[in-house]
Amino acid sequence: MDPARPGHHPDNEPPGDGVPGRAEPLPGAACPGGERPGGRRLRRRGQGELEAQVLAVLHSANGPATAGWVQEHLEGDLAYTTVITILSRLYEKKAVTRSREGRSYTWTSASDEAGLAALRMRRVLDGERDRDAVLARFISALSPGDEERLRALLARAAAPDDPVDPRDTEGM
Repeated sequence: MDPARPGHHPDNEPPGDGVPGRAEPLPGAACPGGERPGGRRLRRRGQGELEAQVLAVLHSANGPATAGWVQEHLEGDLAYTTVITILSRLYEKKAVTRSREGRSYTWTSASDEAGLAALRMRRVLDGERDRDAVLARFISALSPGDEERLRALLARAAAPDDPVDPRDTEGM
């Protein structure tokens, strides 16, 4: 018995750091601040990283794929509901298509990683009032090589009979 706390026995203490009201999380559970038990930090995914991974898995499929198939082929152990959420967001962005198969959907990639990045860039640009200023700052921040690639792509886009193929500018 603890004389400072009548009726309290030290063996009844939960394991942990001794801070009242703060219990240890279950093994593998995320903690506030992104730490796991033992002080290991969880790696935070970059913006759009999961979407890019899902698109890459869909590209590797030999045709339409179910969310369950996508889940099985992703690295890590994402919940099925997380995969469905990502696929639904990609569908809203027009980066994937879906078709009804019984009570669920099959999914097909309609865009690659570059297309998804372009959609994100467009969404950011569409959300700005001063598009000229945003584009000017973007261009001024480009490396000389990227600026040349952009100039070549714009010149080709201006030629109506010559569609832009980004692969043509890879070696610039």
